[in-house]
Amino acid sequence: MKLSSEVYAGVAERAECLVSGEEMEQAIERLAGEVTQRLQDKDPVVLCVMTGGIIAVGQLLPRLHFPLRLEYAHLTRYLGATSGGTLHWRHRPSEAIRGEHVLIVDDILDEGITLATLIDACREDGARSVHSLVLVDKARPRAVACAADFVGVHLPNRYLYGYGLDYKHYFRNAPGIYAVADCDI
Repeated sequence: MKLSSEVYAGVAERAECLVSGEEMEQAIERLAGEVTQRLQDKDPVVLCVMTGGIIAVGQLLPRLHFPLRLEYAHLTRYLGATSGGTLHWRHRPSEAIRGEHVLIVDDILDEGITLATLIDACREDGARSVHSLVLVDKARPRAVACAADFVGVHLPNRYLYGYGLDYKHYFRNAPGIYAVADCDI
């Protein structure tokens, strides 16, 4: 569903900036240092979670100065909605991760269902080790027990967009992390 230019402008106008673009860049720089310290000698496979993980991977990889390979996984619960539903696999890279050290990179840890499913899938598919990185860890009860190894920022339980996070397929390119006004959810 396309947003009209009026609706788009209204959502952006009412949103609250929680983390500026500069603060996100600093968080990504810190994450790169943490990942380097832990994985620089592992020749990891970086597993980008589509579609939200694109920004995180695009910002992180140029800061990692060690051998690594890039692969992707595509599973979703949202399909453009503002609440999650049934998990749908679109691409599971089983062969690419067998016997490898894997770093899963996603935009947000929300309910934990997607990340927990990915971690379990990597282990089932024979990954040597599995680490996870999220740009945003949302403070909320989790549907499943799940925590990320590397976290950019911790934010309150609000509907967020920017830096890969979307609102109805829009705003992934916002230059910070924004909370959607309650009237727009």
